[in-house]
Amino acid sequence: MDRREAIIVLAALGAMPLSANAQRAAKVARIGFLTGNLAGGSRSLVHRIRLSELAVKHRLPTMYNFREMVEAGGLMAYGVNMTDFIGRGAVYVDKILKGAKPADLPVEQPTKFELIINLKTAKALGVTIPRSVLTRADAVIQ
Repeated sequence: MDRREAIIVLAALGAMPLSANAQRAAKVARIGFLTGNLAGGSRSLVHRIRLSELAVKHRLPTMYNFREMVEAGGLMAYGVNMTDFIGRGAVYVDKILKGAKPADLPVEQPTKFELIINLKTAKALGVTIPRSVLTRADAVIQ
């Protein structure tokens, strides 16, 4: 599988927007960086190890929005801390069960975000992560 085919496979699995076309894949091949559009990304999460293997094999640094993708070998992720986010949902359920009207509860936006960096993947890709970025990371996977 060549680099262009790998990009197309990654797109099909959801590591790139599913609307990505051959022109977009060619652009990614030129710039050499892949971002994950993982809204509703259960398909990507299921295939996270394979996605990471393909990206590393074809020397494509990746940026995701789920920690699990980096734990599986992706380069980095920046997104909502899902543990905190789900916990906030539990607070809403508790309020509703105690009699609050759902329509009266305010809509909350996520407030806790996290930056996760995988140094093992960075080394495999030959990418140097600046110290200033590493110090801002919430977690660094060795």
